[in-house]
Amino acid sequence: MYVNLSEEDNITRYPALDQMTDNPFHLWEDHSKGSFLPSGIWSDEQFYIISLFMNFTSQIINNCAIIANSLSIAVFVKLGFSEISNISLTTLAVCDFTMAVLYTWGNLCFWLTYLKVRLPFHSANVSYFIGGAQWTFLSTTVAWITAFISFERCLCILVPLKVRRFITPRVTFVAMLIIILLTFCPSFFLYIRYKFVWVFSPYLNRTILNTIPVNNELAILFEKISFAICGVIQPLLAFSIVLICTLLLVVQLRKISSWRMSVTSPKSQQVQPAENPAKGSSTAEARISKKEERLVRMFVAIATIFIVSYIPTCIGILCSVIFDEFNMFNVYKRLFIVSSYILSLGQPISGSVNILIYYKMASKFRLIFRRLVRLDRQTQERHELQ
Repeated sequence: MYVNLSEEDNITRYPALDQMTDNPFHLWEDHSKGSFLPSGIWSDEQFYIISLFMNFTSQIINNCAIIANSLSIAVFVKLGFSEISNISLTTLAVCDFTMAVLYTWGNLCFWLTYLKVRLPFHSANVSYFIGGAQWTFLSTTVAWITAFISFERCLCILVPLKVRRFITPRVTFVAMLIIILLTFCPSFFLYIRYKFVWVFSPYLNRTILNTIPVNNELAILFEKISFAICGVIQPLLAFSIVLICTLLLVVQLRKISSWRMSVTSPKSQQVQPAENPAKGSSTAEARISKKEERLVRMFVAIATIFIVSYIPTCIGILCSVIFDEFNMFNVYKRLFIVSSYILSLGQPISGSVNILIYYKMASKFRLIFRRLVRLDRQTQERHELQ
């Protein structure tokens, strides 16, 4: 489909198409009145400098996330998927890796346009709908995977004997697929509200690919419903589940530590022998093994980092709900873009730090990792001889 820019109706419906430039920040813009901030909150030069700095900083962090999650995926593949935790952590690493790649794609389009490379598409709009939107939905996928991990660990502590019967590797694998389908796949419904068109740009003197909104009541209604469910309810609900489950895990870990100290203390051994967990003990502290306790501590560390890194995202979601014009296509677009750069730094940081937690707290992961990067050649040689 081609858009004829000489038609006044198209210029009115799709603003700025007649002034198409190679500016990477050039998006649809609504200069409506009544804003709580002036449209010129930053000058063009200030906005360029801020965006360039944030773009460069975010790309460095995303490069770290790509490397870290690539190594994590390789280690988990070697460990196998017989354990439930390996399946969920591998899915988490794959999502973090994909998010870092999508972010890199958006930054690449930005820099190519900034360097005056004439791309056959509008870099800002197209890279948002092929990459940026998927990144946003994947962040919700990561939130729900973390929520599943936290909830599963809570069950392992509260009802350890029963949970092993119905949470199996197969059930975990199916759960990961369902989470991806319900959180990531809705990003493709975005194209009901927006569509790709070929637009002739007088500035570039060529036809380029761009996106335009579909202005019918059904598409607008569908966009509002999708935003409410996928953009607000799902991420906030997942964050709440992670927060609640993490608090429960921390409380239970403290109880477990207190119980172990009371059992192993000299006074308790002199007064009475330690209670045998296999003989009538009904407390979760007595039924959880030290191996499971270490695993729970690792998941608590992962969930804590996620909570800290996801708080800015929740703040951004609330701002989008409270202020209708706080988005990429209205009067606050510059504030939204800079805020998005800042808020999105938490996800790659979390994805980069997770590998350090695995290495520190998981002995099997640490062993395979050292073999993979050849940090322990003697261990590798002994393994090959066996």
